[in-house]
Amino acid sequence: MSAPANGLGPNVYDAEPIPDAARAEIDRLLQSGDLFRYTAPQDAPVALLEREFADMMGVKYALAVASCSAALFLSLKALGLPRDTKVLIPAFTFAAVPSSVVHADCVPVLVDVMDNYRIDMADFAAKLTDEVGAVIISHMRGHTSDMDAIMALCDARGIPVVEDAAHSLGTLWHGQKIGTIGKIGCFSFQSYKMLNAGEGGVLITNDPDVAARAVIMSGAYEHNWKKHKEPHGDNTGELAEAFGRWQNKLPLYNTRLSNLSAAVVRPQIGELDRRVTDGLRNHDYVAAKLNQSPWIDVPAPLAPETRAPDSIQFNLTGMTDDETRAFMDAAKSRGVGVQVFGMHEDNARAFWNWEFLGDQGPLPGTKAMLMRACDTRLPVRLTTPELDFIADAIVSAAADVKSTASVAAE
Repeated sequence: MSAPANGLGPNVYDAEPIPDAARAEIDRLLQSGDLFRYTAPQDAPVALLEREFADMMGVKYALAVASCSAALFLSLKALGLPRDTKVLIPAFTFAAVPSSVVHADCVPVLVDVMDNYRIDMADFAAKLTDEVGAVIISHMRGHTSDMDAIMALCDARGIPVVEDAAHSLGTLWHGQKIGTIGKIGCFSFQSYKMLNAGEGGVLITNDPDVAARAVIMSGAYEHNWKKHKEPHGDNTGELAEAFGRWQNKLPLYNTRLSNLSAAVVRPQIGELDRRVTDGLRNHDYVAAKLNQSPWIDVPAPLAPETRAPDSIQFNLTGMTDDETRAFMDAAKSRGVGVQVFGMHEDNARAFWNWEFLGDQGPLPGTKAMLMRACDTRLPVRLTTPELDFIADAIVSAAADVKSTASVAAE
């Protein structure tokens, strides 16, 4: 497959255009200056987004905030965890996840991860001690760990699970939407996610006290919590009762989302199913081509998992550190950027760069995986020729590196 007409690899950095339906509402907001979520007496764009997102996910409550990191932080605060409570998190995640635990005055404990990017359940079970007050499961890059085993262990101990589903909007586990399995689910609206506001996030839950605490702490001062919409058809008033219990009893962290961001996201909700379908098709198409190389392995999904990817991860096999670096250079020279998580200086997904945590002890599975795990974006808008270009460049780069190494060894 030849390169695109410009002679470079496909542009994998731009997101899809914002739907035209957002433009009228954005213009209205700009004309009115009504960007603060609590200015309007009711039905502000953020409140409407929250209701629509909750309905789409099939849960009672949603709270839109400044980022997924803010959603994770508020989740831990809403659980009422005492200071210095231990929180288990995967060792393969983004630096913002342990940071959110630290911000919540808790102590992150890293759990080893296997070469399929999922939690090592033996290490998880060993570290799930009585000192652990909560668990955050990062479905990193959309890869779902064994949620059946995780929930069984946590439910037996009464430990709440927070799903960091920043990369997993649209993913299913046994047909159930990821983010609805644990007590709280957190999602991202950052530009590289399925719904793009540039920045932003949302947490979801069915627990009225968790929802009320999170809303108040997000910055619903005085009685602005009254502008958060109850679930359709829910006349129990349980959320209002919860707000009454927590009024004036919690600090405010002011992590609110603006109406402008909500106006950008809302028209994209109707695009989600198509994006998920296109993303999975693109991923599986490229994965099949990459798996034809003896030097590349794309880990398969777990049996209960239906993924919603907008990127692809694969492991280099039988390569040294020098060959791995040469592979990245060879792919780049062909117009395709490939990130090896553990090979990029100061990479925010490599746990040894989280020096603010101190020594976490040995994490051999995660360390070995990060030194060979590759990451390439596959935006859902890519065409088949563009996918062919990316796959062919990666396979050729691996073959050339190993061919060069073989010649040098003779």
